[in-house]
Amino acid sequence: MRDRAIETPRLATLAFTAAAMLAFAANSLLCRLALAGGGIDPASFGAVRVASGALALVLIVRRRAGHDTVVGGDWVSAAMLFAYVAFFSFAYVSLAAGTGALILFGAVQLSMFAWALRGGERFSPAAWCGLGLAGAGLVYLVLPGVSAPPLLGAALMALAGAAWGVYSLRGRGAPDPLRATAGNFLRAAPLAFALWLPFAGLAHADAAGIALAIVSGAITSGIGYALWYTALRELTAMRAATVQLSVPLITACGAVLFLSEPVTLRLALASMAILGGIALVLARREKK
Repeated sequence: MRDRAIETPRLATLAFTAAAMLAFAANSLLCRLALAGGGIDPASFGAVRVASGALALVLIVRRRAGHDTVVGGDWVSAAMLFAYVAFFSFAYVSLAAGTGALILFGAVQLSMFAWALRGGERFSPAAWCGLGLAGAGLVYLVLPGVSAPPLLGAALMALAGAAWGVYSLRGRGAPDPLRATAGNFLRAAPLAFALWLPFAGLAHADAAGIALAIVSGAITSGIGYALWYTALRELTAMRAATVQLSVPLITACGAVLFLSEPVTLRLALASMAILGGIALVLARREKK
């Protein structure tokens, strides 16, 4: 009986984690699909995404509580969420889905490693080699060349990854993941609208673009992030970093299947360097 009681939370954590990784990959595909087709501009996509996520989550929280409950979260996490969504949306104007996801989660891992160092963790020589390999892979990916991604798009996606890394780390201690995510989305909504205002003259959206933004906001972002916050309560920082290595691979496969994006030699080599280097760091990290 005890083994069964222990196994159930583990299975639930595994399910929440797997669902969150699929949601993260879907966000890249949905955003790229909406922007590449010209159905919506990036500022409008980000604003609709955050607003629909906030609305869906607040409704879910109220229905669960049965009354006007106060949502959780905080302004720092909300600012990180807004920064991630904003940089992410503008980056995907020029980046392919697979390339964007690789840069995004490469930057996520590097930001988490920096946080670990700041918190007193130390790295073995092999881990430093892995970190250098991952960094070299990112540099190689964005070096000028025929198949290199646009530098501005790559820089914006790297900033999105850093913001997401901070957001994930702050979410590990959330006592109520659903309320925390709802509060963060609710606070981020006016920030997203404020970003949209300077681009109002360039705003455009068709039915398909709006629908993709709503799905990205309400389902793969709002609910997906709540599932991730739930899983984070049972994951160490190392495991949380490790499982996110699956997202670029899932996204690249989805991009080939649904967006007809090619897999270039540069992307394949950079993927092996970045993911292999990060895996080496995670395998070799030692606590002080």
